[in-house]
Amino acid sequence: MNVFTWLNDQLLKMNWLHDLTGWLVGRVFGLDTTARLGGSIHFFIYDVVKIFILLSVLIFGISYIQSYFPPERTKRILGRFKGIGANILGALLGTVTPFCSCSSIPLFIGFTGAGLPIGVTFSFLISSPLVDLASVLLLASIFNWRIAIAYVIVGLVLAVIGGTLISKLKLEKYVEPFVFRNAVPDVEEAAMARRDRLAYAWDQVKAIIHKVWLYVLIGVAIGAAIHNWIPESIISAILGKGNAFSVLLATAVGVPMYADIFGTLPIAEALVSKGVGLGTVLSFMMAVTALSLPSMILLKKVVKTRLLVIFASIVTVGIILMGYAFNAFGYWFM
Repeated sequence: MNVFTWLNDQLLKMNWLHDLTGWLVGRVFGLDTTARLGGSIHFFIYDVVKIFILLSVLIFGISYIQSYFPPERTKRILGRFKGIGANILGALLGTVTPFCSCSSIPLFIGFTGAGLPIGVTFSFLISSPLVDLASVLLLASIFNWRIAIAYVIVGLVLAVIGGTLISKLKLEKYVEPFVFRNAVPDVEEAAMARRDRLAYAWDQVKAIIHKVWLYVLIGVAIGAAIHNWIPESIISAILGKGNAFSVLLATAVGVPMYADIFGTLPIAEALVSKGVGLGTVLSFMMAVTALSLPSMILLKKVVKTRLLVIFASIVTVGIILMGYAFNAFGYWFM
C-alpha cells in the first residue's frame, strides 16, 4: 500500500510537480504562494502542466487501443448483442471512443444508419463524452480513486438507463431519415502494423490537444480564480451544501457551456476545496459534457425535436438525481 500511495502521489497527483512549481513561483517570480496572486499563478502552472502531461500520455495509450476498434469492427461487435446487454456494451464502448459529444455524433449517425437499435446508439452517445478512461485517471489525480470509480459507474448506469428508456419508447420515427442512409461501411479491415498504430496514436494526441487546449486553459484560470480570489462564504451561499437548489443550479449553469471533462476538472477541484458538495460539482461536470448547448444544436440536426427533448430530459433527471445522491452520501468517497 505504501508503494501504491507513493506511485499515486508522484505519478498521478504529481506532487513533485506541485513542489517544483511552488519553488519556481517563489524563487523565480518572487511571489508568496500562500498569497492570492502567488497562489493563483502556482495553481495555474501546476494544473496546466499536470493536465497536459497526463492527457498526452493517456490519449496516446487509449488511441493505441482504439486502433484495434475501427467503426466497422465496433458496429459488428455491437450487432451481436441484444437488449440491455447491447446497451451495456454500447456504454462501455463509449469509454474508449471520442472525448466530446460533438465528435461522437458522426459515429452515432453511422451506427444508427447501420441498423443498430437507437437505444444502443444513445447509450453510446451518452457515455462517450461523459465517461472515458482518461477521465478516470484525471479524476483520481485531483480527488481520489473512490470518487473516480464512483463517477464512472454512475455515468455508465446513466448511459444504460437512458438508452434503455429510449429503446422502450420506440422513438425510431423521430430520427431524421437521412441518418438511416449513412451507415458505417462494412468493409474489410485493413491490417495495421505497430508503426501505423503508433503514428495513429500520436496523431490523435496532437488532434485532441489542439481541440481542448483552450478549454483547459480557461478551466484552470477559472479554477485558480475560485480557489484564490472568491471568498468561501460566497461560494457556499450559492452552491454550498446548505442550499437545497445547488444541484439544480449547477446543472443549469453547465448546459450553456461547451467544454469537455478536462476543462471542467480544475473548476471542480476549486469548488470542492471551497466546500461545495461533491454531487453538485459532479452534476456541473456532467451537464457540461453531456448536455452542452453546442452539442444539443448539432444533435438537433439528426433527430427531431421530440426525441431531442426526451433525450435531454432523461439525462438531466439522471444528473440531478445523481447529484443529490452524491451530496447525501459523498462522505463515503472523501
